[in-house]
Amino acid sequence: IAATQPSTDWHLKENARDHHTSKFSSKELIVRRGQAFIVTFNGTEQPEQNLTFIAETGPKPSKLAKTQATFGISSTVSKESWSAVLQSTSSNSVSISIYSPPNAVIGRYKLSVQSTSGDSSSPASLGTFVLLFNPWSSGDDVFMPNKAECEEYVLEEFGIIFAGNKNHINSFGWNFGQFQGDILNICLSMLDRSLNYRQDPATDLSHRNDPKYLGRVLSAMVNANDDQGVLLGNWSGNYAGGKSPSSWTGSGEILQNWKKSGFKPVRYGQCWVFAAVLTTVLRCLGIPTRTITNFSSAHDADRNLRVDEFYDANGNHLDRAADSVWNFHVWNESWFSRSDLGPSYSGWQVLDATPQEESGGIYQCGPASRNAIKEGDVDLDYDCPFVFAEVNADCMYWNYDPATGKKTLIFSKSTIIGQFISTKAVGRDDRVDVTNDYKYEEGSTKERDIFKKARKKLGLEDKFDPTAPTPQEIDQKPDISGKFKVAGPLEVGKDLNLILVLANLQSDAKTVHVNMTAWSTVYTRRPVHDIWKDSISVILSPKEEKQFPIKIPYPEYQQQLTTDNTIQVTALCHVEGGIQVLVQRDITLDNPAIDIQVLGEAKVNKEVDVEVIFTNPIDMELMDCVLQVEGNDLLRGILEIDVPPLKASEKSSTKFKLIPFETGPKHLLVNFSCDKFSAIKTFKMVNVID
Repeated sequence: IAATQPSTDWHLKENARDHHTSKFSSKELIVRRGQAFIVTFNGTEQPEQNLTFIAETGPKPSKLAKTQATFGISSTVSKESWSAVLQSTSSNSVSISIYSPPNAVIGRYKLSVQSTSGDSSSPASLGTFVLLFNPWSSGDDVFMPNKAECEEYVLEEFGIIFAGNKNHINSFGWNFGQFQGDILNICLSMLDRSLNYRQDPATDLSHRNDPKYLGRVLSAMVNANDDQGVLLGNWSGNYAGGKSPSSWTGSGEILQNWKKSGFKPVRYGQCWVFAAVLTTVLRCLGIPTRTITNFSSAHDADRNLRVDEFYDANGNHLDRAADSVWNFHVWNESWFSRSDLGPSYSGWQVLDATPQEESGGIYQCGPASRNAIKEGDVDLDYDCPFVFAEVNADCMYWNYDPATGKKTLIFSKSTIIGQFISTKAVGRDDRVDVTNDYKYEEGSTKERDIFKKARKKLGLEDKFDPTAPTPQEIDQKPDISGKFKVAGPLEVGKDLNLILVLANLQSDAKTVHVNMTAWSTVYTRRPVHDIWKDSISVILSPKEEKQFPIKIPYPEYQQQLTTDNTIQVTALCHVEGGIQVLVQRDITLDNPAIDIQVLGEAKVNKEVDVEVIFTNPIDMELMDCVLQVEGNDLLRGILEIDVPPLKASEKSSTKFKLIPFETGPKHLLVNFSCDKFSAIKTFKMVNVID
């Protein structure tokens, strides 16, 4: 090899096309494992006799740790190890096809070549390349046979996240942006900042061929607990000193802010932000991943597959239990095989980056096999009991007297938790329900059998639980029933109109004293501010049903509302001579609508005008109005536009220009916020033509 540094042609375009990495905007070669790539370099004579290649990754590469490979030129590729096959030679250059094994460690590699004949024996560096997981290759742990699913779960940069509550599902767009700018480098530096890497870099690197290892490590790194990871969680309702979790529209800004600040945690995240960032990182590295929303999601802190909620005599929801039921919770599923558990547990695996409970001493969760959750195999790695409880726990509602510490069971229910489990459809902007992939039909004998099996595996069957209700308490039957009906629009800026419906189930009259409260909450149903309270006494004739209208005017709740727009209404009914009845409803108010119009055809490298229209729906002036716009391949970075204050009922039109730089269907995301409304979001598909 010539003493000069050889010049290398990495065939960036052809290799990227063959390896599904064309979306990365990088001057460096990015390829997937278990598949050959071509490299041409000059400065060699008679190459086939005497070339040895060295591919190595990490600070201390070694053959033993699988972070270094040395290989010569062979006539055919080896499927088991790194190999090189001669493609062509000319007078002063040689083209080689290099093949990495399907279980190679992923990350940034240095490639060198050494000539074994002649005097010079020090290897010459050809440069660096990045190796990723390969869901298109049947030998890879992340192999996904369905090509449309590969496109969606690895290559798609736009996502839809479902939120709201079980009575009222809403959704918003998200820009994953896994191929943008510096994101790949930030993802690689996340791995190098993990606790595992800091404790033992060589061992950590040698495990980077394993998606279940990386999924677990990254579920810890996306939250800031333990390891100065990416995002700091905040569920207080007060987001001073950072950005409110609902104001983010994409992962790119978060990951870039983390890097720019010298890797200080970004403020603030809540579950969908953690899940969206983990989706970005895993898709970027080549592991098929999606976000999943579970409605009425249990957080079972004490591993007894039961969540306890406490109310005082006035019907106030007390924030005194570690357990909780969230309106919704968002986690991830990633697709890979489970050689540690066996083939029936391969496929979708649950990962959760939201810091809820420690696992192995740090805030990480998963991978838990979705099949294991459905079959109640909660003794399998990792964190199956917690995930099983999120979709299956039984709910106990208690009346608690703070003065005496006495608690009385109001009622228990086994069919509340884990509803409308949702994800975005492949290739479409629709919701798909995957509840049946997590559990058998609610109320069926099979579902109860699985629940018993899980309890048994956790040792809960034979253990006396002093906190559990007695069979008598569980069997008691109420004399009346109640429910809240919605009587009008559920929109921020409008009065909230409900009807409390009470029905006497008995054939004798009942006297009922009702204490009602309304609290603003965060989406985890944690009460933040009390908004309204009232009490009534009613006599219900035998079998009679009565309706009581409730009105909470907008000015009464406007100041107290959190950015989640959620209100919990509770009526605790004290029936004379009978047991108490708890009626409650969680209400998610919709933000007013905002509209995007693309004025004309969107063409590559041509300006196109976009107009965003918003009408102030309330009779107060809106101040501090800001419009935030982002969209991959439509504009670079995030556009922020200050909008002048809006008088009552005034309509605003904001225009800006885009210059799209790629063809195809693209998504434009818009987020409007002001002093009265936080994070009014919408998105529009823009079809960019040549």
